[in-house]
Amino acid sequence: MVITPRFIHYERWDLCLGIWLVVLGAVAMISFSAASFSGRPEFGNYTDALGTAMGLEKYAGRLPAVLFALALLDASIVGAAAVSLSTAYAIGDVFSLKHSLHRNPSDAKGFYGVYFALIIIAAVLVLTPGTPLGLLTNAVQTLAGVLLPSATVFLLLLCNDTVVLGPWANSRMLNLFTGAVVAALVMLSIILTASVLFPDMHAQWIVGILVGGSTIGILVTISAKLFELSRRPADARVKPGRARQKIDVYDNWRMPSLGELPPAQLSAISRLWMIVLRGYLLVAGGLVLVRIFQLATAGA
Repeated sequence: MVITPRFIHYERWDLCLGIWLVVLGAVAMISFSAASFSGRPEFGNYTDALGTAMGLEKYAGRLPAVLFALALLDASIVGAAAVSLSTAYAIGDVFSLKHSLHRNPSDAKGFYGVYFALIIIAAVLVLTPGTPLGLLTNAVQTLAGVLLPSATVFLLLLCNDTVVLGPWANSRMLNLFTGAVVAALVMLSIILTASVLFPDMHAQWIVGILVGGSTIGILVTISAKLFELSRRPADARVKPGRARQKIDVYDNWRMPSLGELPPAQLSAISRLWMIVLRGYLLVAGGLVLVRIFQLATAGA
């Protein structure tokens, strides 16, 4: 079965439902874990998921601990499949390999080889005695938080490419909303990085990062937008998101093949934020890696 644009509305509802379920589950696990360990010696001294489960069994009973373990097992299976498959698909795209679950393993050896290799590596790490699973978990989550804004920025640029998406390109209001979300993710990522590097950071610093980052982001965006508008010809000020005329245009849209796509054209504001993003990733990623190395050597 081929998924065509006429299924996008259903896919959006499916995505929204999945997001809400994941967020509710995460909030629930954080909440009952915090309530169970509040005032206990284990509070704030996370080791790994096993330690959390054993603490829940000690303070809340065996049933909550078993449910917690089952929830983590389910999340681990979904995460292993999603991360491994997305990596295998990405490598297949970059190196022009046959990559699809619709193909047989003999027809897509590289795709299935990457997929199975990642799962085996993860299983070896988990099953090897003495592996610092708590440190690995925190390191992966921290790096994911640092890299998430960059992935979101590239996704936003893609959503504004009318050559790729045609009538499905973002509207101005959707860009404003998404830009605010990306800015919030960047500030939260900075706070996450700072909290890992400086565990005793006070709440005043967090408020300062949020307020200062919001102010700087608004000023830079306004300045870049004014500069862009001043250099844009009057007849070129077309809103890509307003090309929505008929339902047939949406349902029948097909992206051209990769070989026919022209190079992406970045606006002045996009180029500016890409420079800022590169600098942020270089500094934040480097500091997190240094901190992980320090914790690993200290634990050894």
